[in-house]
Amino acid sequence: MSSCNTSIPQPLVFVLAGIPGLDSSQGWFSVPFFLVFVIAVIGNATILCIVQMEKSLQEPMFLLLAVLSAVDLSLVTVTVPRMLGIFWMNAKEISFSACLTQMFFIPLFYVMESGTLLAMAFDRFVAIWHPLRYTTVLSNNVLVKIVLAVVARAVAVLTPAPILAKRLGRFQTHVVAYSYCAYMAVVQIACGDVSDHIAYGLMVLVASVGFDLFFIILSYGLILRAVCRRPSWEARGKALSTCGSHLCVIALFYSPVVFSVLAQILGYRMAPYLQIIIDNLYFLVPPMVNPLIYGARTKQMREWVLRTFHCHSE
Repeated sequence: MSSCNTSIPQPLVFVLAGIPGLDSSQGWFSVPFFLVFVIAVIGNATILCIVQMEKSLQEPMFLLLAVLSAVDLSLVTVTVPRMLGIFWMNAKEISFSACLTQMFFIPLFYVMESGTLLAMAFDRFVAIWHPLRYTTVLSNNVLVKIVLAVVARAVAVLTPAPILAKRLGRFQTHVVAYSYCAYMAVVQIACGDVSDHIAYGLMVLVASVGFDLFFIILSYGLILRAVCRRPSWEARGKALSTCGSHLCVIALFYSPVVFSVLAQILGYRMAPYLQIIIDNLYFLVPPMVNPLIYGARTKQMREWVLRTFHCHSE
């Protein structure tokens, strides 16, 4: 229950604070944000081009990687340019309708990325448990259904967010202490009983990230069980090497949200600017690092890049 001595009606325009407490340093933050954006766009666009052009890579694992790159590309596109506008041009005002749009699309792509990582864990599970049936189980039709399920789940889970936010009638302030219109950041400045909104926010977290992380851990538990049954250390190492890139991406993607949730459970209160920086890591670091991890650890992609550079150098 939030109380307001003085309140304002639903504003036509919100003001995004950026990173409160670090106003004088926000110009410096624009440099890494811009570099992250450029690297993420180039890296993910390269992955998409490689998978499309190299016929030998059009198998389930790489097709799911292309989906991941498309989601990452969408995620940085809807987040970083707006942040750079705040840091560079002080463009902090955002209309209420644009705020609702951000509130839907930014977490939409995040939940889609989580679902794609779960699909990739299932891909590795099938590859190790049923290698002879791999292409049969994960046929193109099955992959299309998996991707559609990932999109449908994200849309179903996040459609209520802008609808519920639009019903908030009065606010303590029109300043959102964030660098984008996050649902819970808007709810926190609303007046009246917001317990339903908080419950919905927790439901989204559990039904998306919590659900996916549980089944990813389960998948890799079964994968480890299958690997331990391999007759030789060489066979075990070869089986695990196919999962290395995916495990790195999973650790990178889920670490910030797990750290944030654990900090709240344990009662550790972070400075607001630190919380916002960590929350921004959800959306910025994985899209930048994912292409680098897969590019460095995937033999076929390394060979394609080296051939391309070799041809251009001649």
